[in-house]
Amino acid sequence: MKNKTIAIYSGEIPSTTFIERLIVGLAVTDTTIYLFGKQKKRIFYPKNVQLFTYSSKLSKLIVLLKYSLLLIIFKPKEKNKLDLIIAAQKGNQNVKRLKYYPVLYHKPDVFHLQWAKGTEDWLWVKDFGIKFILSLRGTHISISPIADLFLKRMYETSFHKVDGFHAVSKAILEEAKKYETNLKNTSVIYSGLELEKLVFKTKTNINSTLNIVSIGRSHWLKGYSYALDAFSILKQENFNFHYTIIGIDNDEELIFQRNQLDLDELVTFQKNIAFQKVMEQIYDADIILLPSIEEGIANVVLEAMALGTLVVSTDCGGMTEIVKNGKNGFIIPVRDSKSITDIVKKISSLSLENYNEITSRARIAVENQHSKDRMISDFESFYDKVNNSNKTE
Repeated sequence: MKNKTIAIYSGEIPSTTFIERLIVGLAVTDTTIYLFGKQKKRIFYPKNVQLFTYSSKLSKLIVLLKYSLLLIIFKPKEKNKLDLIIAAQKGNQNVKRLKYYPVLYHKPDVFHLQWAKGTEDWLWVKDFGIKFILSLRGTHISISPIADLFLKRMYETSFHKVDGFHAVSKAILEEAKKYETNLKNTSVIYSGLELEKLVFKTKTNINSTLNIVSIGRSHWLKGYSYALDAFSILKQENFNFHYTIIGIDNDEELIFQRNQLDLDELVTFQKNIAFQKVMEQIYDADIILLPSIEEGIANVVLEAMALGTLVVSTDCGGMTEIVKNGKNGFIIPVRDSKSITDIVKKISSLSLENYNEITSRARIAVENQHSKDRMISDFESFYDKVNNSNKTE
């Protein structure tokens, strides 16, 4: 996409790993990236990235006054129009002015919203000739509208107004179609890894005490309780293993469950650690286990597949779009502790040659589907697709 300005909006800067890779990757092209919102810390971007942000109470006031004045001087009619829109919305009007005024003044060609819950708040950009694109990701689509009837109705009334949809997986796109069957200009674009930093290694041995690792925050959707039940069964069968969960250390329910199952010596809960340390633990593991009830496509699985550690994942969300059962990893049912025990035992009986054949195919799958270059290329094509289709409507 040439000579276009794209606002990539998540509300906070820096944002998630996926969004930051998108920002930096697009900035290397001829695209100019605008970032709006709250800046949590100083960060250095390529020259094509322009920040219009605030961080403190004082900077918020300065930004609000600055853009109020600029709009009064240079775009008074558009300011009046936006003020009427703000007045009709719920919530603090000054907060909305702080967020909206810089976007109206700089007026990007495309406004790409990262979180679906904010859809209704940002549809106003279309009234000013800005193309509106929404990313479909995570619990905003798969969980929240099930529990929140207001959110469900908002999706049903607003999704048809969106110019284009980026989905992180085919599965999440199908979930979004529950709220609008005819989504315009959809594109599934998978997260891209910096594969040059993820060096693949074949295993030289499989540990006699099988080393199984899960990585992720403490949340019921992660399915850790089912994993603990599975390892309780393996303990009773005198199976040699050690299980580590990285990303939790003070979850009372899981600590209680571990104690009740008499797994204190066989299961370790570890708090969040630096990315490089996580990579080292993935290398050292025999199995990366994703016991989740719901996911998009988990980055930790992609990283493990890239590094050469065998993956076991539940068939949640979009996981089967990358993990092919028995070919480049193993897929098991959700909420099925017995399946976890069975697959762990199966893997322990694999020959080293078979293990490395599976992980080699996993690396190839990630290279084909989840490279950063492919992600950026797909987004450039997607933005072009949205702009060209709107010109002909």
